[in-house]
Amino acid sequence: MPSIQMLAPRHFSHETPAEGRAVGHLAANGERMSTFFKWIVATAAICAGVFNISAHASESKVGVELHAEMEKSIENEGLAGVVWATVTPDGIATGAAGLADVRRQEPLSPEGRVQTGSIVKTLIATGILRLVTEGRLTLDSPVAPLLPDVKFENNWASSHPVLVRHLLDHTSGLDDARLWQVFSLNAEPDAPLRTSIQREPLRIRSRPGSRLSYSNLGYTLLGMVIEQVTGQRYEHYLDSQLLYPLGMHRSTFQFVSQEGPHEDTSLAMGHFEGGATQPSVPLYLRPAGQFTSTAADMALLARYLMSNGEIDGKPFIAPDLLRVMGRPTTTEAALAGLVDAGYGLGLNSRDRHGVVGNCHVGTTVGFRANFCLFPKEQKAFFIAINADAETADYDRFDALLIQELGIDAATPAPIATPPDGISDWQGVYILAPSRTESFAYLDQALNFATVRWDGRQLHLNPFQGAARPLLPTGDRLFRAEERTRASHVLIVSDQGKRVISDGFRSYEQASLWRMVPLWASLAAGLAGLVWLLVSGIVRVLRRRLQPSSALFVPFLAAVALLLPIPLFFGQSFLQLGDLTTASALLALMTGILPLAMIFGLWRSFRWGATDRGMLWDKLAMLGVLQWCVVLAFWGLMPVRLWS
Repeated sequence: MPSIQMLAPRHFSHETPAEGRAVGHLAANGERMSTFFKWIVATAAICAGVFNISAHASESKVGVELHAEMEKSIENEGLAGVVWATVTPDGIATGAAGLADVRRQEPLSPEGRVQTGSIVKTLIATGILRLVTEGRLTLDSPVAPLLPDVKFENNWASSHPVLVRHLLDHTSGLDDARLWQVFSLNAEPDAPLRTSIQREPLRIRSRPGSRLSYSNLGYTLLGMVIEQVTGQRYEHYLDSQLLYPLGMHRSTFQFVSQEGPHEDTSLAMGHFEGGATQPSVPLYLRPAGQFTSTAADMALLARYLMSNGEIDGKPFIAPDLLRVMGRPTTTEAALAGLVDAGYGLGLNSRDRHGVVGNCHVGTTVGFRANFCLFPKEQKAFFIAINADAETADYDRFDALLIQELGIDAATPAPIATPPDGISDWQGVYILAPSRTESFAYLDQALNFATVRWDGRQLHLNPFQGAARPLLPTGDRLFRAEERTRASHVLIVSDQGKRVISDGFRSYEQASLWRMVPLWASLAAGLAGLVWLLVSGIVRVLRRRLQPSSALFVPFLAAVALLLPIPLFFGQSFLQLGDLTTASALLALMTGILPLAMIFGLWRSFRWGATDRGMLWDKLAMLGVLQWCVVLAFWGLMPVRLWS
């Protein structure tokens, strides 16, 4: 039989931590917990009279059909398992399909625990809103006085300090994360959050409040704010003061894994392509990505966030705060009229499959998840898939749940007259700011976009992505063809720059005089490396490359760049930000590369050879050397992944 359960609506009970721990103890015993829940559900349904026989039969039929579609989808996409919950005014339904662990062929249960990844940000934000409601904090509290040990480099500090609101909305201007903060096996589950922050001052790259740039670092700072205000570890405070009152007794901010000292046998195993298993590992930026829950618990959260903010008739979170979750307020895009696309207080407005909801997606080691609220209809869904595969179509699962909820499709915003001077917006655009500061060079060189107006549509063409035809909807607002609401807006910044924003990213128009030298430098560097490798190999095969030749050392340096590659394949990708043999060798080889080019150029100019082959060798070495200088200027040479 399909794994489907129906839970009747109930009031939120305000239990003490001790009572919550008692329920948690029952939860540790799967069969007893299942029986306990069934007894509670049956009693509540009978007492409340929520479901009559015909309604229950109809909803069960729909649930069976959904289960069949979910099973078909995970099979087609090559995934392991899926667990979900839907919320309607009639109650909560949960279901599961597929496997909790491919190796052991264990089925995934609706009561099984899963990792939610970045959806934890919604819960961190909810905890902050609880402190705001209690008067222990305000959304407009400056962060610097709250965290005196954290230093900020903010050029706008006198007029625009970083506020709590900015951290919640990803508008602080902070970097997202460094490699070592995300891809590491060195993190400890109980380490102070301060150890997850790099030592140098945190640079604010855009005026706080003006532009959204997703920042895992920002939510880690919010965890530190909670600890500073409450005097407790954020995990303990939120477990006891947020999750227990909400009845989320199977959820925790504490680190939980499928193996080792923090093992929980009810936690589904994470998977990658081909069914490769991966247990959960501790994170440095854990307030941004560490949370363990169940479908039923996430449904309780969804129902609460769409409520009036009370628990047992008493205010818990101010309803005006709950109502603006998912609504951007301070950004240039929002002030220009783009109000249905953006991020606010832990949720983002998401226009997909013909409906608009307040959502948060999550990705973590071996898991993908989504959490969506539709407050107007008082409906919601949560879904978690214990497999993270780059080629899988995860949107199809969201579409199934939206169909199950029966939310009416919105009427697309009508096409309007384009703004005057639209042709002036054509050109090349770069991310401003880039999401990850350490790779800003790569964003500028390879993540640019071009914009073209064809008389009817504005075409936004990312260099590494599908083209987006945009239809004018009035003023400077535009709508992507597959969206129902305005999805992009044209802005003129305070500095007079033309900006195109989708509420999440801002592209700023860039001069070709700036971009062409950048591309030329990149092309010359790559072409030089290819010449050194190919020309050197040909000469080796012809026995014409001697240790005394000018090309010999540069050729060896270029070949040496390939040496770390098999070592990287031999280690977990989760160690990409750790100091390993592979990363140390990469740093060494990239550090030697410019020195080898200088040595080769010195030899070639010293000998004064003028044949055509030597000329191309010189140009190749110069191309690689200048690229090394450019990369060093951007902080990418030598390549130190652990830095």
